[in-house]
Formats: sequence, structure tokens, C-alpha cells
Amino acid sequence: MVKRGGLGRGLDALIPGSDVFPAEGNITFVEIIKISPNPRQPRRIFNPEELIELTASVVEYGVLQPLIISPGKNAGEYILVAGERRLQASRLAGLVSVPVVIRETTDMEQLELALIENLQRSDLNSLEEAEAYQQLAIEFNLSHDAIAKKVGKNRVTVSNTLRLLKLPDNVKNALIENRISEGHARALLALSTPEAQTGLLKIILQQDLSVRQTEELVQKYNGKRKEINLKSTTSPEVADLEERLRASLGTKVALRQSKKGGSLTIYYYSSEELELLLGRLIDEKNPL
Repeated sequence: MVKRGGLGRGLDALIPGSDVFPAEGNITFVEIIKISPNPRQPRRIFNPEELIELTASVVEYGVLQPLIISPGKNAGEYILVAGERRLQASRLAGLVSVPVVIRETTDMEQLELALIENLQRSDLNSLEEAEAYQQLAIEFNLSHDAIAKKVGKNRVTVSNTLRLLKLPDNVKNALIENRISEGHARALLALSTPEAQTGLLKIILQQDLSVRQTEELVQKYNGKRKEINLKSTTSPEVADLEERLRASLGTKVALRQSKKGGSLTIYYYSSEELELLLGRLIDEKNPL
């Protein structure tokens, strides 16, 4: 729950006298077809099962909490400020109109209110949250400290969340798909290159490493010696090279490096597979 004193003040200004429900006199009904999505909605991923459940609730009970909308550029047109899931569920339920509160809002308020609504419900994943903070920083020239005050969080939390946007796409995808936690992602940020981050991601997934194990392995690769009880101490860079060789050769490989060189072991499991590998490695017409 976001602390009072942040964006909660913005909600109170738009919804007088209540943190959640608007005053009765301010509620009206507007046709769904006249409401456009909030272009600054930070949430990109909506749980299909939760949307189905909400749609069933709307069918049975109607929309219990009014949406917040703002007048659009043309008369009779509106922009959604808060209530994206309720709007989607209302469409799926076949409603023609929905209860709303109409308020004049600035571009910043549209982003702020959509952000606070999702944060209060813990609906945003960490990358969506980071993208919303980035919008506030770039489009409205807000410092991390100013953003923190608006969302009711401390500056360090905001800064650390924004840093997640620096991760390579495959790490971001693993985070979005819940294959790794935010703790894993934060640990990977301590590695200096995308290649190292990608390599360690593969080790995390292959060995199902905990956040603590990941942090210890990161410390080791950054030169901080510490005994680690893991199945493998392959570096992220080597793990990435091994994966590329496996994909190219179609078989298991093991790469070992030392100060003066190293070794590459290629595994095969039948004479036919050996012939195929030799053909790929030796035949100049079919290079790797």
C-alpha cells in the first residue's frame, strides 16, 4: 500500500471525501464507445483469469466502483484515467455504458493516477513500474527524489527499480514471465556486461539458484572470493559460449579456460553422430 502523502493526495483531489469511491453526486454514466484507453497506462500485462473473474462479477453485480475519465479533445469523447480492468471487463460483459467520475486532468495526472491505482493493488510488475517512473522522469523532468515523493516510496527504491530497465531483453523477459524474481534481476545488475548477465541467467535457470546463491556467484565473478556450494562454477561468459556451441553443433560441449588457453570437449553418443560432427567440422562446403 502506498503511503499517504504521495499520489494519494491526487486521488483525494479528484475524488473528494474518499480514498476509493467518489461522492454520489459526481457519478454519471457514459457510453463505453466514447471512452478511449489511457495512453499513459503503465500496466501492459493483464491476467486473463483475473479478467474473466472480474467480467463475471460485472455481469452479476454491475460495475461497483466508478471509472475516472477526463474530457478528450473532441466534445463527447473521453480518456480513461483510472479503471482499465473495469473498462475491459465491462466491454466483455457487453455493457453499453459504465458509471464514471469526469474530471479535468493534465498529462501528468493521467499517468500519476493510473500508476497509483495499480500500485495500490500491486498490479504492476517491477518493469512496468520502472517504465512508469521513467515516463515521469523523462516526460515531466522529475528527479528520482521527486518521483519517490509522488508515489510514497523512498528514493533508493525508485532508483533501483529504474535500473532494471538496463538489463538485456532476455533477462527482462525472464522477470516478466516469473522465471526469476526481482531479487535475481537486481543481483544480475552487478555484472558489468550484458553477456555476463545473460550467461548467469542461464546458470540460474539450469540450476534453479536462489537469490542468495546468485548474489554469491556475482560476488565471485566480480573478484570477491567466497566459497560457494554449487554444481558448477562456470563463468557466465563461458556458459554463454557453451550454449552457442551446443546450438551450432547440436550436441553437448564443455569449455574449460585457463590463463594460457583451455580445452573444448565435444560429446557424441553414436558413430552416426560422430560422422555428422566430423562432416560439419571438416567439410569446407558445410562450415559452422
